[in-house]
Amino acid sequence: MNILFMEWKSLGQIDLAEEFAARGWEITYFPFPRETENTRLNISLCEKLIKCIAAGKYDFVFSFNYFPVISIACNACKVKYVSWTFDSPFIQLYSNTISFPYNYVFIFDKGTCEDLWKSGITTVYYLPMAAAVRRYDGYDISEKEKEFYYTQVSFIGSTYQEKKNRFYEKLNGISEYTRGYLDGCIQMQKHVYGDFLLEKMLNSKIMEEMMIHCPLVVNQDGFERLSWVYAHYFLARQVTALERKEICELLSENYRLDLYTYDKTLELPKVRNRGTAEVMREASVIYRCAQINLNITLRSILTGIPLRVFEIMGNRGFLLSNYQRDCEDCFINGTDYVYYTDYKDLEEKTEYYLIHDKERQEIAENGYRKVKQFHTYKNRVDTMMDIIY
Repeated sequence: MNILFMEWKSLGQIDLAEEFAARGWEITYFPFPRETENTRLNISLCEKLIKCIAAGKYDFVFSFNYFPVISIACNACKVKYVSWTFDSPFIQLYSNTISFPYNYVFIFDKGTCEDLWKSGITTVYYLPMAAAVRRYDGYDISEKEKEFYYTQVSFIGSTYQEKKNRFYEKLNGISEYTRGYLDGCIQMQKHVYGDFLLEKMLNSKIMEEMMIHCPLVVNQDGFERLSWVYAHYFLARQVTALERKEICELLSENYRLDLYTYDKTLELPKVRNRGTAEVMREASVIYRCAQINLNITLRSILTGIPLRVFEIMGNRGFLLSNYQRDCEDCFINGTDYVYYTDYKDLEEKTEYYLIHDKERQEIAENGYRKVKQFHTYKNRVDTMMDIIY
């Protein structure tokens, strides 16, 4: 098997490439300019890709996340384009190129798949993320590290209060009524797990005023709904920012809580803000040394399982997560992990599992075994190949 691998700083790239190589497949890397160039309609980049693809006789081209410019090039060369999207929201999935016949578009969020399937898209497939258990198992943690990283509760992730994520602030100037309506929608969604309400609640009157004060247009090559864009980029991030801050404040009142995040100015006086965590080895150490690892899902992920979940469980960490529907396909609540349904439930379960060490450790071990057997990169590549061939 000969693969052209689009190389950019993506999560999972090293682990997936190692799985390809372990099968004896030949990998050629193409430096993909995700951060510096237009990856939708870009004639010069498309020409470079076509030239590279045509010269290599590749079985397929692979990228983490879906990029229309790659799809166009693969379609021109009649070569399979395999992508695996883990970002959310990811607007390029709503490009008209998504239906090109050489596409195999794997998406980690079944809710997003269902949205695209409703539009008649047949090139999209549901594929959860994975854990690099073999790599994790190779890490030895010293006693000094255990002491340094030990905590009762840990969370690794963005607070979504960083400047780049403050989309909601772009709506300055909207009327008091509209601001109150949107704030109410945000508060309602914050207390509801298992259903994405925000887009459904954007009626024509509210949309009209939002578009006046922060106008958006549908991409020329796309079919995304403007209500989808406002709901996922503006409102869902605001819900997540509020939720993550409130949960950290709540639990830090009674427990030692370590937060690993980009935002160093966040006002959480009782939280130990430890800056960013290195994603390969350090994250594994953190997951193993915390008694409880939190997952607080970004609200634009409709039903999917964040990569964080697989990484925690694959490192024998105890996972306490908000409810996500796709977890029911893979894990058993109370056996492999534990989910909470609201803030009160979160507090009660945090207290319970910090006291009941044996039960907590048994659940963490069950989760580890389940991930090691069914949710590794080897499992996912097997699924990809079954579908592609």
